[in-house]
Amino acid sequence: MPHDVAAAYATVAARVGPLLDAIAHERLALPAPARDAVLLFARRVGSLGDESEIATLFELDTLADIADEEDPRAFDLAAPASPDTRSGVRARQSHFSASALNAYAECARKWFYRYVCSAVEDAGSSASTYGTAFHAALEDFHAEFPQPDPTHETQMRTRLSGYVNWSFERFRADFGTAVELELQKRRAQRTAVRYIDWLLAEARRAPFTVIGREIAADLDLDGFAFIGYIDRLDRDDRTGAVSIYDYKTGSIATSAAEYRDKVREFRDFQLPFYYWARTALGDRVTRLALIPLKDALLDVQPVSLEVVPVAAPERLRGEPTTGTIAVADLERARARMIEICRDLTSGALQQFPATSDPSACTYCAYANACIDRPHDDRERFGR
Repeated sequence: MPHDVAAAYATVAARVGPLLDAIAHERLALPAPARDAVLLFARRVGSLGDESEIATLFELDTLADIADEEDPRAFDLAAPASPDTRSGVRARQSHFSASALNAYAECARKWFYRYVCSAVEDAGSSASTYGTAFHAALEDFHAEFPQPDPTHETQMRTRLSGYVNWSFERFRADFGTAVELELQKRRAQRTAVRYIDWLLAEARRAPFTVIGREIAADLDLDGFAFIGYIDRLDRDDRTGAVSIYDYKTGSIATSAAEYRDKVREFRDFQLPFYYWARTALGDRVTRLALIPLKDALLDVQPVSLEVVPVAAPERLRGEPTTGTIAVADLERARARMIEICRDLTSGALQQFPATSDPSACTYCAYANACIDRPHDDRERFGR
């Protein structure tokens, strides 16, 4: 048996009890040939009489004689080194992002694996590639149509369909199979039809101009540098007010109240970060919105929050996708962003507890490496 394997099993024996018993009862995994050899060795040793027979079998007397002789190759083992003093963990990135803070808010352990250990994540899925390709298609589309006009409806639909086809062909290699590529492309084409429906309805309601696509958002918060990219930035043609849109091809809040609660509870910093980045540049931002592009069977209906001095009271019935958020809520989110950055760069953090929400582990690339991940009660009948 290789020395490193034997040493590892000897270490485990301190926890599981007699090592040979654990191997015999299959409490420790061992390849079949090695397992048979170990058990045979144990039986042979057990059949010996006294220590002298064991010494003769393994030539221990000869080894002892050699050890007594002067050997120029012999050396003394060094004294064991004292362990290093434990210290805290410090964030290593030169800048922060809303995604990093969202990861920390969702699960401190996930942030530690990703931003401190720099662990290698799993390869992207077809779902994530779908989002990348769709984002690229919309970026190209709005470059050609910065002012959506209902009189150009046919042309807009044709051009967006073409951009979707071209974008998905660009990312062909990132899909696992040709079937996945075709299925996701058809899904995007159906969603694009509904996106144009919503876009034209918005243009009829209040004409606007797309003034930014994948635009960089840089912000300094109390000495901490933040960077990100805004999917879409609109300006109302009549009032000059600015709206910030973020495309979402995954699961999101289903109502404005739900998303506002996530901001208030410091579980999502993305749109608050974009708000302060554009406000610092002099924009009058009046709306923050998430555009759902996941389900091709549903109409595109953004989850939208109007920025107001004082938020409207909660509605008792229904879950509307439009609501309000107070400037004070965004200010608290900004203060919390600064507080988290100070904690992550202080070097005082020594523990990174895992989340208590099992849903956060569903698509986590580090779930298998996390011994403290919460158990999902929904899986109790699935084993």
